[in-house]
Amino acid sequence: MTNEPVQRGRVPAPPERRDQGRLLRRLARIEGQVRGVARMVERGEPVAEILQQTAALRAALDAATLLLLEEHVASCVANAARTRKAGPWTDEVVDVVRRSMGRPARSGRPAAEEAPAG
Repeated sequence: MTNEPVQRGRVPAPPERRDQGRLLRRLARIEGQVRGVARMVERGEPVAEILQQTAALRAALDAATLLLLEEHVASCVANAARTRKAGPWTDEVVDVVRRSMGRPARSGRPAAEEAPAG
């Protein structure tokens, strides 16, 4: 497997994510929070309390997203430096940031410099 951009938004994941355990623990906690909110709804708890918990869920998801994003951006920057081809890696970072913000990846923009075949 190479570390070259394959298609926009499809960079191969590094073989070992150094924060994978931390990310999985966060996701397990989020999963538990979601089940807790569902129980609150089933019990008919006050809306204000449910909304407080959904806000906590959003914050937890944002933290997990940031963890993934930091790792991915660092990998892209390292690959751009290694290959001396910043264009494809810059496009990848921009697309991933846009997606993390709920925005579609930009399409139809001019192709960046081509990455060398890996």
